[in-house]
Amino acid sequence: MNKIYTEKAPKAIGPYSQAIVVDNFLFTSGQIPINPSTSEVDGTDIVTQAERVCKNLQEVLCEAGTDFSGVVKTTCFLSDMADFNEFNKVYEKYFISKPARSCVAVKTLPKNVLVEVELIAKIEK
Repeated sequence: MNKIYTEKAPKAIGPYSQAIVVDNFLFTSGQIPINPSTSEVDGTDIVTQAERVCKNLQEVLCEAGTDFSGVVKTTCFLSDMADFNEFNKVYEKYFISKPARSCVAVKTLPKNVLVEVELIAKIEK
């Protein structure tokens, strides 16, 4: 196992890693819309928060030596399914390869954010 860490994404706020690589697969922890420069939540709407989440994931993917084209599976957590359509508009800009996905509504997310996304990606070596 190889731990992945970049200062360009938020630090873990608990006892976990930003991501782990095992056998050329990257497994990320869930990313929430924390701006790594300020350690504060970016925005109060789903579009702004989803953009920050995708930018954070992009930095973790880059640190691991891959990008969104290597993503094979995502799990998306929304605090309100009413945000589903707006979330998808942001999501489809980044995940153009259309990986497998689960998207669920949850009661509460850390720091009361609106969205969290985790992913699995293949790293080509």
